[in-house]
Amino acid sequence: MQLKRGAFTLLEVLISIALLSLVLLALYSSLSMLRSSNTQLFEHLKKAEIEKKVTETLFLDIAGSEGKIDIKRDEFSRLCIEHSVNSLYNLASSKICWIISKDKKNLLRTEGNNYKLPIESEQKVAVDIVMSNMEVFQVYYNKVSVLVVLKQVGKEPVSFMVHGINEPIKKKKKIIKKRRKKRKPPPK
Repeated sequence: MQLKRGAFTLLEVLISIALLSLVLLALYSSLSMLRSSNTQLFEHLKKAEIEKKVTETLFLDIAGSEGKIDIKRDEFSRLCIEHSVNSLYNLASSKICWIISKDKKNLLRTEGNNYKLPIESEQKVAVDIVMSNMEVFQVYYNKVSVLVVLKQVGKEPVSFMVHGINEPIKKKKKIIKKRRKKRKPPPK
């Protein structure tokens, strides 16, 4: 007597479920790894975008300085630009300082009109934290160019050079000559 087989046996169904669960487990783990790598990529791109904005802002600050740059390396590393046309707060001509904070090693950008460091409470100055965990912030200035080196802890250093920076033009004192008016002789 021949048996007609029209359905799967219980053993065949259990084996197919086990194989399907192994395939789904592998698929889920690869999907999880893809999601993790995407998250890391987006974090890296976000940090790179911040780094790009910081270097671009610093570049534009230096390029718009008209050569009025003051670099000090004491307890703080700092770069002060007396008059820059690159203002983030729509100031006509602003004083901008880039400073490394002592405690947290943050790179700060201060912008205002004619303020003095250290900043006092009555001065109106905008202070922005632009980078954290700074290891190196060095600025070198010669008569026509500025070299900037930035390095965060655990990252590759970033450096760039701004060419065409002129020393401030010293204004010449106007010499006022008194002209003697020639008197016309009285009419005859």
